Amino acid sequence: MKVQIAPSILSADFGKLNEEMAELEPFCELFHVDVMDGHFVPNITIGAPVVSCLNTRLPLDVHLMIENPEKYVEDFVKAGSDRIIVHSEACKDLRGVLQLIAKLGAKPAVSIKPKTPVSDIADVLDIVDEVLVMTVEPGFGGQSFMPDMVAKIGELKALGFKGDIGIDGGVNAETAKVCRDAGATVLVAGNYIFAADDLDGRIERIKSLR
Repeated sequence: MKVQIAPSILSADFGKLNEEMAELEPFCELFHVDVMDGHFVPNITIGAPVVSCLNTRLPLDVHLMIENPEKYVEDFVKAGSDRIIVHSEACKDLRGVLQLIAKLGAKPAVSIKPKTPVSDIADVLDIVDEVLVMTVEPGFGGQSFMPDMVAKIGELKALGFKGDIGIDGGVNAETAKVCRDAGATVLVAGNYIFAADDLDGRIERIKSLR
């Protein structure tokens, strides 16, 4: 399966966000949007109003690192989210939240923190479009990649999961190869791409790895 590159706009220059996204559009497959509330994770980023202002032809993966995501799912769908990722740890009724996302017209997806085992989400794999494996503790960009998390890709495959398997955290040219070789299909990269002078060059470097 083709590996999709998802630049994380958390690392972009918000003063020229749409311009940087337009620059990257020809080289990536989707954009990753991190939403943090300062409660579920120790950081605050953006909300649905900002998502509605994103001008791109590519799909938006909106990653809700927030408490009680069911209260805000509809706002983010209306704002233009194509796939909404919720954390298993933040949902009292995970299956119900995922079904709500699908009912509202977006693709449902689930993410797990490093300490959360794959077994915790085994009973919802039949209804999710993607599982996003966190390879850092969620909350801030620029953290070091946790190589032990790569094993979760194989665990998901062993359970028969056929959807996208995303990796989020510490992705660069070296770690991207490890994840791709293990079977990841979506690579979320933030600082590695946006800290470079040639944004598209960093994406091409990931894609050219063998």
